[in-house]
Amino acid sequence: MTDHIRTFAERLLDKGPDALPPRDRRVIEHIAKRLSTRLDWSAEYEESLTFGQRLADGVAAWGGSWPFIISFSLVMAAWIAINLGLANWQPFDPYPFILLNLVLSTLAAIQAPIIMMSQNRQAAKDRIQALHDYEVNLKAEVEIVALHDKLDRLRSQDLAAAVARIEGKIEALLQEPRQEPNHAPSHAPR
Repeated sequence: MTDHIRTFAERLLDKGPDALPPRDRRVIEHIAKRLSTRLDWSAEYEESLTFGQRLADGVAAWGGSWPFIISFSLVMAAWIAINLGLANWQPFDPYPFILLNLVLSTLAAIQAPIIMMSQNRQAAKDRIQALHDYEVNLKAEVEIVALHDKLDRLRSQDLAAAVARIEGKIEALLQEPRQEPNHAPSHAPR
């Protein structure tokens, strides 16, 4: 089967399997050995994440959620209400809320790089997904081409068999004695 795949790859891709990129060789090897493509790549990727990477993904997921936005808006509204309501009693952050601005700036300064780390990791995960999809699509394409090749061979065999049957019938007809039809004139000449 390996030699068949080698010639198939050479015919299909106009180069030997050794000249193929590793992922293409892996796809052809999967076809030759009748193996399915890995479906658990995502679980393997998730298991390889460190604690910090998981934490960054969790912070990014929480920071981009409606519960976070609503709860943070409520905390800011409470902060402002308390400091405006306590104006007669020495508020801990009087208007223009400089401490609140400091807290918001610090939160943004910490949250932005964490979200960017998570986005970079998501981009890497997307690249892995794209490579996996490429392998699956390439394998499917190679299998489809192989099926077309088999169908073409079957059709040519069927066509050759049909031609042989027709030629046999023609020979049988040519070898039968000819019976000449009796053509008597239906009208006598006048």
